[in-house]
Amino acid sequence: MTEPVKGSEAPDFVLPADGGSEVRLSDFRGKTVVLFFYPKDNTSGCTVEAIDFTALKPEFDVVDTIVLGMSPDSPKSHDKFKTKHGLTVGLVSDQEKETLQAYGVWVEKSMYGRKYMGVERSTFLIDPEGRIAEVWRKVKVPGHAQAVLEAAKKLRQAA
Repeated sequence: MTEPVKGSEAPDFVLPADGGSEVRLSDFRGKTVVLFFYPKDNTSGCTVEAIDFTALKPEFDVVDTIVLGMSPDSPKSHDKFKTKHGLTVGLVSDQEKETLQAYGVWVEKSMYGRKYMGVERSTFLIDPEGRIAEVWRKVKVPGHAQAVLEAAKKLRQAA
């Protein structure tokens, strides 16, 4: 399976989310979607990233942009993560890792010489027609949410 690139159609999914809900990407057609993939709830980088997106959520709302985070954690874990840190962005659970694989973010990683499978921190900006407008791979958290917001604003202005 080839991973999605700028200009390609975003792989659709139907997955459980926080609060007992279910999220279907195609339900957001007509809106811009930020889909950020992160390794694990309540780890330092993931927490900062989710807090940064939450802090900017009102500005994303102004440009009619939905913000969703996705990890292999359970919906119950997402609920605890949201409550603990006051997060207002949606969190989607991909415990089967099918969507993570479809987006090419479930990859072999290495730490201290040990190889393992995990989520490569990545973000996809999806346009209102369901196509990938921008891709950020191997994301460094500081300033990332702001950069994604700027790209969403430009996409909105171009529409």
